[in-house]
Amino acid sequence: MGTTERADRFYGEQVLDRLNDRMRAFVARQEMFFLATADRHGACDNTFRAGPPGFLHVLDDTTLAYPEYRGNGVHASLGNIEENPQVGLLMVDFLRDRVGLHVNGRAAVVADAEIRRAHPRLPADQVPGRKALVWVVISVEEAYIHCAKHIPHLQKAPARGTGRPWGTDDAKRKGGDFFGAAAEAPQRGPYLPPPRPDATPWRPDATPWRAEAEQALARAARYARAGSGTVAGQEAGAAGAEAFSGWFTRSAPA
Repeated sequence: MGTTERADRFYGEQVLDRLNDRMRAFVARQEMFFLATADRHGACDNTFRAGPPGFLHVLDDTTLAYPEYRGNGVHASLGNIEENPQVGLLMVDFLRDRVGLHVNGRAAVVADAEIRRAHPRLPADQVPGRKALVWVVISVEEAYIHCAKHIPHLQKAPARGTGRPWGTDDAKRKGGDFFGAAAEAPQRGPYLPPPRPDATPWRPDATPWRAEAEQALARAARYARAGSGTVAGQEAGAAGAEAFSGWFTRSAPA
């Protein structure tokens, strides 16, 4: 894209391998972040985590940790982390600073009792009504700014009723069947993810140029027929057809 110089300057000036003082203060006041993970095949997942300010704990300048609570039972993020520890966090402050912070690193799933032995100052019941099942501990590899130019400036709404339904199993309070997926379930049957063989390399889709390849093969065949009157013509035509056929039909090298 011709942006090597700009990218080098950004890495040189903005990307750290740790959290500096301002980054740690920024993390400590966030109430939400987005989490990107991938499984061992590279299939990606992106999710959202939220809690009171400080629920994403800064253990030191290279380590973050957050609790995982009882959810829908899928455990997509935890499953991915067990297979592939690389994670990406994005925190966005829509209310005050209108800026974001990226943190990329390696994650590990740690039992609640184990992390508390190492960090006894962690709150015992950070979110009322919820108990941490496990913790995700992230070793920071990259930390850098997400610029403000496209981040909207939002305003916090006043609390309604008894507050947020932390840890609820009430389907309506969790959003119910907002997108109408349940109505389609009997028709499509149980969802099964597509198979992802470990050793299958990525191949480009041949469909767009298949017609062009067939035309080239047809031309090669015509050359072969045109040269059929002489031995040299037959040999040249056959060689041309074989070259075209081999190029477009054999598997690409791994």
